[in-house]
Amino acid sequence: VIPDSLRVTAIPQTLNKVEHDSLELKCEVSKSTAQHSHLSISWYRQRGSEAPVEVISLSRDFVLRAGSAYAQRQATGDIRLDKVGETTSKLTIYNLHPSDQGEFYCEAAEWIQDPDKSWYAMTRKRSQGAVVSVQATDKEFSVRLETEKRTYIVGEPVEFRCILEAQNVPDRYFSISWAFNSSLIASLGPNAVPVLNNEFAQREAMGQLKVAKESDNVFVLKIYRLRLEDSGKYNCRVTEREKTVTGDFIDKESKRPKNIPITVLPLKTSISLEIVNNASSVLEGESLRFGCNVRSGFGPQSRLSITWLLVDKLNRRSEIVHLDREGTLQPGPSYAERSSYGGIQVEQVRPGSFTLEVFNSIKADEGHYECRVAEWTRTLDGEWQIGLVRQVSFRAFSLSTEAGFAITAISRTPGVTYNESFDLQCIIKPHYPSWVPVSVTWRFQPAGSTEFHDLVTFTRDGGVQWGDRYLGFRTRTAIEKAESSNNVRLSISRASDTEAGKYQCVAELWRKNYNWGEFPFHVNDQPLLTLLHFPLTVTKLQVSKSKRSITLVENRPIPLNCSVKSQTSPDSHFAVLWYVHKPSDADGKLILKTTHSSAFEYGTYAEEEGLRGRLQFERSASGGLFSLTVQRAEVRDSGSYYCHVEEWLLSPNHAWYKLAEEVSGRTEVTVKQPDNRLQVNQTHKNITVLENQWVTLECLVSSRTSPSSQLSVEWYVWRPGHPEKEVVARLNRQSTLRYGDPAVLGDLRGRLHLESPSPGLFLLSIQNATVRDSGAYDCRVEEWLLDPSDRWYKRAEDLSGLITLTVKQP
Repeated sequence: VIPDSLRVTAIPQTLNKVEHDSLELKCEVSKSTAQHSHLSISWYRQRGSEAPVEVISLSRDFVLRAGSAYAQRQATGDIRLDKVGETTSKLTIYNLHPSDQGEFYCEAAEWIQDPDKSWYAMTRKRSQGAVVSVQATDKEFSVRLETEKRTYIVGEPVEFRCILEAQNVPDRYFSISWAFNSSLIASLGPNAVPVLNNEFAQREAMGQLKVAKESDNVFVLKIYRLRLEDSGKYNCRVTEREKTVTGDFIDKESKRPKNIPITVLPLKTSISLEIVNNASSVLEGESLRFGCNVRSGFGPQSRLSITWLLVDKLNRRSEIVHLDREGTLQPGPSYAERSSYGGIQVEQVRPGSFTLEVFNSIKADEGHYECRVAEWTRTLDGEWQIGLVRQVSFRAFSLSTEAGFAITAISRTPGVTYNESFDLQCIIKPHYPSWVPVSVTWRFQPAGSTEFHDLVTFTRDGGVQWGDRYLGFRTRTAIEKAESSNNVRLSISRASDTEAGKYQCVAELWRKNYNWGEFPFHVNDQPLLTLLHFPLTVTKLQVSKSKRSITLVENRPIPLNCSVKSQTSPDSHFAVLWYVHKPSDADGKLILKTTHSSAFEYGTYAEEEGLRGRLQFERSASGGLFSLTVQRAEVRDSGSYYCHVEEWLLSPNHAWYKLAEEVSGRTEVTVKQPDNRLQVNQTHKNITVLENQWVTLECLVSSRTSPSSQLSVEWYVWRPGHPEKEVVARLNRQSTLRYGDPAVLGDLRGRLHLESPSPGLFLLSIQNATVRDSGAYDCRVEEWLLDPSDRWYKRAEDLSGLITLTVKQP
């Protein structure tokens, strides 16, 4: 009697799953029978009193077969049965269906062979069950149709929004169709490409209509300009579609909301005008301003054009300016020049309200002013047609302005000493009203120069415009214009040698948008101010020229120092520029610059090489030592580093200037990868086993470069009579297992088991060894490291010693 040693156990549990989830169950099967016997393992699903349904089984001959209810899903890879370790059987079901719920258990049988070569089951046992429930996802959906209003006017836009409310919309397929008065006008399939019918296709091609998918659950029908015939009922229909295994779609459920009727009304409008102006009489040079207010029933579908005209004393009518329906301004022939200078301005201040301004009026501007307004509407074919036209007029006057223009320039401090302040006055006569445009420019000729250049201008429109030659004046110069006159004062404080020279005042009187006449008066041709000149300061800047070399492993910081050994003044400020020179480059490349005001500027090299996040700059409390640290060094950071120091001082006029500059000695930096310490056991072994026995081959990594590295292992075999070695299996660094060529391995692939029970130890097990498995086996190990940029790279590889396996028949 053979004792019963079969044990079948599983953890009893209750699992709640959702449709499309995955299920994983394990069962422990073991035996200790001394005689040669085989095991078979089967998984079943049972619901209540129903008969059990076979899911998948592994026969005593190691044949894997799914039950009839699960055969198709095994073919698509949704059902798997794997052996984990020596005794564990793992069932995996992907993409669960609601029909999968029930109690799952495994059943094992131990088989022994009689002397007549027939097999029979000595014993059969089942495990405890796992109760699994699968909740179906909600497939219901609803549709609603929205629009802003129900009544429109011809030419207005309308937008219909068809809104789909459902779960998991991105994972499902829907098509939509639009209907007008129960007739199909457009449709969108799951690919969201619209297909339009008849007249609506033509309107879509002309840009008058759009059918689109705004988001996964919002579909839009937009008509940009409504017609009278667009009145009627609109609706949308949403159909859910199912994608078959062949890629085709079949229609499922369809739903549509209630119709939305809209009414499109024709245009109704009228127009009336009134004109207003600023005064009945004005002085020459003042501005004329007229307003034309339109009262009309026009809507957004119609537009207005306006024309301003002048009828002079001889009853000659001339067009001043025309504003067309598109908003384009077109001046009349006799006003083109004034309009180009901005002397004529037309503005729509609000819908239906237009203004005309004539700047710098002259005698010829006297007469009757007319405002003519025309209303335009668009026909059904898209063309614009003119409707009502109205006009109104008003009388205006203009007079001349007195002539006379002169300027005088004075200085209360003709002789100025260092660090004093001084004022210059430019007096303009007569006193013109504020609307008379006068510009005043102060010009400057530095000592030793022969040319004057503009220093600052008080423009005719009241602005201040500085010249671009003497920007340093702006920090200590003020310009002021008197409120009661056009007199302009120039004040300069804390004078230095840069302000020594000649000053002159130029004033210009302007008329229309061209000059009445320019009357520039030179103040005089002698220096208004004389100052002392100081020699340049002698620099004492010295930067350390010492050289050094640094060799370090990647991921370590690179410490760089720049030492100022002596400086010209205790108040000196320094700008430090850090460079790196590579053997392949002609010049050094800028990494980082710190200005004398402690501002940071990254160089192009830091931007191109991604160094910004790895740089750390420090300055010692004493101020003479500057440090730059490159964190997480990479091999490509190797090079020759140096600093360029600039010494800056504050001038008497409180402007910083660069006094001197000097370059430091170089620091040669070499960044290398970690030394290769990968070693695989090279011991040669001979293993002899009988057929049908299990054999385990060992690949041992005795040392590695880094404890945080990742390893991949590849097993090879030289078979007798084969010229080259063949790949058996590969376990990459992400623990993904791949087998060799199925045509080469034959049935060996199904009997292989690769595992790593501990770091650095890889075991290749062959179940039920055959004579054909004999050969010389070895393994190749690759070690992968993570560089500072979080990229994996292969650092080393090594081969094990040969393991000669001999499988004999009993």
